[in-house]
Amino acid sequence: MVTSGTQDEGRISNAVLIAGPTASGKSALALDIAERIGGVIVNADSMQGYQILDVLTARPATSDMARVPHFLYGHVHPSTPYSTGLWLRDVSRLASEGALAARPAVFVGGTGLYFRAIVEGISEMPDIPADVRLHWREQLEVRGPGALHQLLRRDDPAAAARLKPGDGQRIVRALEVLEASGQSILHWQDTRSTPLIDSASARFLVVEPEREALKARIDERFDSMIERGALEEVRTLDALALDPALPAMKAIGVPELRAALADEIGFTEAIDRAKTATRQYAKRQGTWFRHQLGAEWKRVSADGVGQTIF
Repeated sequence: MVTSGTQDEGRISNAVLIAGPTASGKSALALDIAERIGGVIVNADSMQGYQILDVLTARPATSDMARVPHFLYGHVHPSTPYSTGLWLRDVSRLASEGALAARPAVFVGGTGLYFRAIVEGISEMPDIPADVRLHWREQLEVRGPGALHQLLRRDDPAAAARLKPGDGQRIVRALEVLEASGQSILHWQDTRSTPLIDSASARFLVVEPEREALKARIDERFDSMIERGALEEVRTLDALALDPALPAMKAIGVPELRAALADEIGFTEAIDRAKTATRQYAKRQGTWFRHQLGAEWKRVSADGVGQTIF
């Protein structure tokens, strides 16, 4: 068994990090490795943290989660705009509470920014009050990104110079940080937290499936999702009457199936659109992992890897 625990500097030692595109088999690989090394599994996928969307986010089955401890799955209400910073805080909390001390942690998911944050640290950002966040979102809708960029140029010219006038989301982020903290977002970006992972003792794996096989798995998996209650999940989510701009409302399959439930498109078309969106997302993930993950990341296929490297 691989031992774990946190080192003197507070970092998580002997971790295993498994990144990969959706439907690549990384969750099964993580379970195999966790059982082999006596570890626990920590979710590193932004959508699998949301409640309700068990099926549509391909969350591990209850039977799999009973085999080894799993953390940070289904713990966030869909009304919460969960972020990399909030995820990192949750991991830090797990470490401080001792949940990752006795057994090695296997981090698995498809959100590249999560892996970058836990390995390299992250720029600390202030908490944004809900009313401030809502105000600037509404201003973006009413006035448009160009007008808000002009405001940012007046109040924070250095930050505005780094943003395109049409980049509404980043402009809003800069404005809300400025209002909430009284300091430029550039000030906060220059302050980076200490990495939570001890890279010297960690193992880094990125799953790279064969392209055609991945396409087939994506299509088969979404058909299975429909059979296992994806539509009911979307109905439950719809009943909450949430802002469509929230991340949970944009999970692949949610917009497509909502449109079908509203009789805007047929269910066959909705399923085809969702499969296409999933394939496109998997391609973007694969590209990001190839270009953003360094040489320490070992490229693997999901099948049989646990037997050969642990």
